[in-house]
Amino acid sequence: MSKFIEQPRFSCALGAQQSVVAIRRAVPIVHSGPGCSVKICDLIGQGEGYAGGSTIPCTNSSEAEIVFGGENKLRSVIDGALKVIDADLYVVLTGCTADIVGDDVAQVVRDYQDLDKPVVYAETGGFKSNNYVSHDVVVQAIIEQYVDKYAQHKDEKIPGLVNVFATIPYQDPYWNGNLIELKIILEGIGLQVNILYGVESEGIKEWLNIPRAEYNLLISSWPGLEVVKYLQDKYGTPYYHFPYLPVGGVETSKFLKNVTAFTGLDKQKAEAFIAREEEKFYSYIERTADFMLEFRYGLPRVFYTMLDSTYAVGFARYLVNELGILPARQFIIIEETPDIYKEEIIAQFQHISAIRSAEVTFDSDGGQIQEEIRNDEHKKRALILGSGWERDLAQDIGADLLMLSVPISHRLIMNCGYAGYNGGLRAIEDIYDRVLDTYR
Repeated sequence: MSKFIEQPRFSCALGAQQSVVAIRRAVPIVHSGPGCSVKICDLIGQGEGYAGGSTIPCTNSSEAEIVFGGENKLRSVIDGALKVIDADLYVVLTGCTADIVGDDVAQVVRDYQDLDKPVVYAETGGFKSNNYVSHDVVVQAIIEQYVDKYAQHKDEKIPGLVNVFATIPYQDPYWNGNLIELKIILEGIGLQVNILYGVESEGIKEWLNIPRAEYNLLISSWPGLEVVKYLQDKYGTPYYHFPYLPVGGVETSKFLKNVTAFTGLDKQKAEAFIAREEEKFYSYIERTADFMLEFRYGLPRVFYTMLDSTYAVGFARYLVNELGILPARQFIIIEETPDIYKEEIIAQFQHISAIRSAEVTFDSDGGQIQEEIRNDEHKKRALILGSGWERDLAQDIGADLLMLSVPISHRLIMNCGYAGYNGGLRAIEDIYDRVLDTYR
């Protein structure tokens, strides 16, 4: 039975165009109908990057391409992109029309690959999956068609080098800031980091070093698992999986200690770095003691979650164990979690702390979830972890809102992130400045 979904928070498979935009000097070339790419940018893209937004080349397939095929038009658009846009990598992505009609995009792209052009392709017809799934598809396509072809010394591992795979660029509005923080703390314990996306990455140079990494690190609930398993099979690279975003002192230290044990780093050096970072982190927490005491009756006491699983678990553990805010109703709303991963996510919430557990519901209908929250008794001040869709809900029930997921239309995001020690401090600032804003 079909179902209407109110207030979407993720896109169709073509949304993986944003994963390409996040790679320095990489350009998506979209073979789809008009408007598809722009709608995706409106939902999950804040800023155009090097060649995103209205810069993205698109075939704008019309009735003529549907009737007679769009391969010639695709060639024309690829030719134009190669001439006009100075990029290191071009990634052709298919939309629904191309995949339904059956255009042989693979052959079109192979013709350019035979000419030694840096062009790859991936089938991302919107009806096939969502952008959580297609993100992995695009990453594997780049590795298979470009990295494996051009990477040098693939069998020679670089000691201490790790590839980091974390939240999905742009689908996670804070992806850039999170990657910056992850790179800092991983280098702090002695690793060399391929961050792959964003301003701290060296772009294609890092991607070409993917086969030479000693380890792969995945900081995500389940998106990216197919990629690290694929790399293990292809290049023999072992991976470590941390199944949620580490936020704050406890979880970040746990993450770094686990990575240290997995990679065999100098334990003494790593623990010295962790101790320094913990000392700084908790010194800031101590400075808030008077504020917490004075405003204790006006602080959020419970929180509702309307996030994807990576953020939901990470923030829930942080709020419960370090800020003392208790879980109310928890909803995994964003990524349409595959059934095979749900049991582990449920277990994470059941053991959210030594003495607390929380029930979690998987649902994609934001409107229905908001009604359920409205119908709860609101005896205590609440915190909602959600998106811009929850702005009216928060006002209606007198709750505080921390916007952590798309769409976000009321905030400009540059290098803000919530991962790590600094991310935990930023979360405290962003939560409690709402308390001060409502204080009279």
